[in-house]
Amino acid sequence: MAPRIEAAIADVTPGVVLRAFSGGALVCDLRVGDTRRFYDLASLTKIVFTQQALVQAFDAGLWTLDTTVGDVLPDFTHPQTHITELLTHTSGIEWWMPFYESVDMDLSWMDRRRWLYAQLQAAPCNKTGRAVYSDLGFMLLGFVLEAMHGKNLLQIWQSLKAHSYAGSSLDFHADNLPLHPRDQYAATELCPWRRKRLQGEVHDDNTWSFGGVSTHAGLFGSIDDLAAYGLQLRTQLLGLPGAVVQHATALQFSRRAIPVEAGDWALGFMLPSPHGASCGRYFSPRSVGHTGFTGTSLWFDPERDLLVTILSNRVYGGRENKAFLALRPQLHDWVVESL
Repeated sequence: MAPRIEAAIADVTPGVVLRAFSGGALVCDLRVGDTRRFYDLASLTKIVFTQQALVQAFDAGLWTLDTTVGDVLPDFTHPQTHITELLTHTSGIEWWMPFYESVDMDLSWMDRRRWLYAQLQAAPCNKTGRAVYSDLGFMLLGFVLEAMHGKNLLQIWQSLKAHSYAGSSLDFHADNLPLHPRDQYAATELCPWRRKRLQGEVHDDNTWSFGGVSTHAGLFGSIDDLAAYGLQLRTQLLGLPGAVVQHATALQFSRRAIPVEAGDWALGFMLPSPHGASCGRYFSPRSVGHTGFTGTSLWFDPERDLLVTILSNRVYGGRENKAFLALRPQLHDWVVESL
C-alpha cells in the first residue's frame, strides 16, 4: 500500500502517517513521504479533549441531555441553547469569526478569554434545524466546561490527560511554546499574518491568539497518541475492560443525534455521510470519527471493529489546497481492501 500512497500524495501533502487496527490488533503502520514525530491535530481536539471531557462530566452527573447553556452560564445571550445542540452543530451560532484580527494580544490569557466570551455573546445565531459546523459553538463549550468544573481550560485538560491519557505526549502548547524541538513537528502553512512557516505552533488562527489552548483546536500529538485515544474509544464503544466512561454513556454519545435531513452527527462525533464520507465507502453507518483541517482524521467502525488514524500536514502548501479531501477516503478504502 505504501507505493500507492507515495504516488498519490504528490502535490497533495508532504507526507502521511497511517495506523490501523482490526480487532484491536495493529494491521497497518505506514510513514510515507516527509513525516515527523508530532502533528497539529487541529479539530481532532474536539473529540480527543472537548467531547471526552463532556462525556466524563455527564457520567459524573454534572449535566444531562436536557441541560441548556443557560443552566450553566445564566448570563449567556441564548440561554435556551442546549449543550447537545453545540455538540451536533445545530445551535445556529455563527460558524467562524476572525477574532484573531481584533483581540488585544497584550492582555493576559484570562482577560483574552473574557473578551472572547463577550464576542460569543454578541455572535449571530440563526437556528435552522440543520447542522452547520461551528468552531464558535465549540469555543462556547469551553466556557461551559469551565463553569461546570470551576477550573480553567488548561487545568481541565491536565486533569483529563492524567485520567485518560497518562504517559501520552498529547498536549497543548500553552503560550504557543512548543514542548519539543521544532524539527520534531510537521510544518504547516506559511502564515500570511504571522509571517513565518508554522512549526510547533498551532495553525488555527483563533487558537493561536488565545494562547494555543482551546476546545476546538490546539492539541499536538504523535500517531502513538492518536492511536491510543482511538483504542480507548474502542474500549468505550465495545464495553471492554479499561474504559474510562460507562458503556451506556459511550453508546448514547455515539448514536445519531439529529435527523438524517439535518446532518450527520452524533454527540460530538461525525457520522459517515451517505455520499462522499471522509472514511470512504466501506465503513458502516454506526461508525464515528472526526477530521482535522491540517489533514488529520480518526474513524472507528464498531461493526468491523476497525480503527483508522491518519496524520498529515496537507496545509503545508496553503489552506486552499483541497486535494487531500479526495485522498482521505481513498486511504480508508485501501486499508479495508487490504484486509
